[in-house]
Amino acid sequence: MKKIFSLLIVLVSAITFAQKPIFTSAKIKSATIYSNSAELNHTASATIPSGTSEIVIKNVADYVNENTIQIGAPASVTVLSVQFTRNFISEYEIDESNPMIKKVRDSIVLLQKEMGKIANEKTSYSKTIDLLDKNQNVAGQDTGLSVAELMKLVDYYSAKRNQLSNLVNALYEKETQLNEKLAKLNAKLELNTQKEEKTSQGKLVLQVMTDVASSINLDINYITANASWSPFYDLRAENVNAPINLMYKAKVIQNTGIDWKKVKLTLSSGNPNQNNAAPILQAWFLRYGYPQVYNNSNVPFNSIQGRVSGLELKKDKAYADDESSISNYTTINENQLNVSFDIDIPYDILSNGKAHSVALKDLKLPATYKYYAVPKAEKEAFLLAEISDYSKFNLLPGEANIIFEGMYVGKTMINPNQTSDTLNLSMGRDKKIAIKREKIADKSGTKFLSGYKEQTFTYDITVKNNKKEAIEMLLKDQYPISTDKEITIELLENGKAKVNVETGILTWDVRLNAGETKKFRISYKVKYPKDKFIDNL
Repeated sequence: MKKIFSLLIVLVSAITFAQKPIFTSAKIKSATIYSNSAELNHTASATIPSGTSEIVIKNVADYVNENTIQIGAPASVTVLSVQFTRNFISEYEIDESNPMIKKVRDSIVLLQKEMGKIANEKTSYSKTIDLLDKNQNVAGQDTGLSVAELMKLVDYYSAKRNQLSNLVNALYEKETQLNEKLAKLNAKLELNTQKEEKTSQGKLVLQVMTDVASSINLDINYITANASWSPFYDLRAENVNAPINLMYKAKVIQNTGIDWKKVKLTLSSGNPNQNNAAPILQAWFLRYGYPQVYNNSNVPFNSIQGRVSGLELKKDKAYADDESSISNYTTINENQLNVSFDIDIPYDILSNGKAHSVALKDLKLPATYKYYAVPKAEKEAFLLAEISDYSKFNLLPGEANIIFEGMYVGKTMINPNQTSDTLNLSMGRDKKIAIKREKIADKSGTKFLSGYKEQTFTYDITVKNNKKEAIEMLLKDQYPISTDKEITIELLENGKAKVNVETGILTWDVRLNAGETKKFRISYKVKYPKDKFIDNL
């Protein structure tokens, strides 16, 4: 009896696993998007019998990190295994082992054979008609036939040709009927494939077990790599006496294979794929090698990209931040390791690889404005905005569009990852400030003294304010610094600038009234062996 009972259990188990899979579709509910991946949250429902069942969940991402798949099921259901696949047979695909399908297939074969016979008969009859027509033309010539014989030939031709033509017409009608039957049989094989939803290729195959037949709801979470987001900004300022209106935005791109419709989004600065192993220092051994060639530039100016270092701008005006209505739908969560933005407004993000703009926050930033110029590098002035205590705005590195006085003036970069207390933003170039840096020929030249060469350089820097209001400007220039004891450098004239002898940077805090022009002269002398050549002087 025990052996029989064990055999019955095996048979029941085999029948259970041989049951047709239960198909269901996942519906995306929310998405947490990282810089190079996304965590998707789905829901799905299914009706399962008691015992062990196989559930195929369609409409998941085309590519899934299988290590991150999490299935939430009722307590009465045990999830035995989870597998991701892109090749599982569809519930709408044809089961060739089905007897009904075999019967349809056999009927199609018989019809195709009959249609082949009809095609042969049509060809035969058509050839016979052609032959009769040819012989009739020959009979009409001078063949020596009597009138009675000729009449008999005409009657025969007429009767035979009509008979063959009627047979050909009947075959065409029969062929049309067979084509209609064939179309109906092929329609039975389609098994309503037109009703199948256009879903992604990804599927999850679950083996589940339960003691009671029931309808269950499943929560599905996993990470896919085919999604990303990056921050970008719109910076708007009406004039130098107004705060900066900053629109915090995100470019969201996804190509997961699923169209996200009415999905709640969370944007996170974290990276779940990042290596989290702490670094370990090893012994540092020096060795000889070849000198590395650098792009030689003596220009310390980098404010064009919105990253001006070492500036101390005076605060003229301060403004309180005033958030607009878009901010009421975004919650910023500042965690220990990252910042996330929870957006209450549901979005539609199609799986097409195109960037979708998502508005996050609308802020008014307290700003202090000042102009900045380095005429050695750029003969134009740049308007800088200084933002103090910027860390509370949770800014991330990104590109920004600049709209000043109602006009688009270009792009800049926001880089909050710095150690200074203030953030300097470049608001673009101001064409109304004229700057000129010219070499004074009669105050410059070269002399040869014994074994040395002595070169003198003199420059005049002219700045004119063509605006209707006074401006404050931070003006910078430089003279070279020697790293070789054979090269001596002397600053002859500094134009009353603040001099940093370690870097050779000259700085002027300039105030220019409307229409005012100011001139600054710098001069320096370089002495070095005359048999040497300095390639960056």
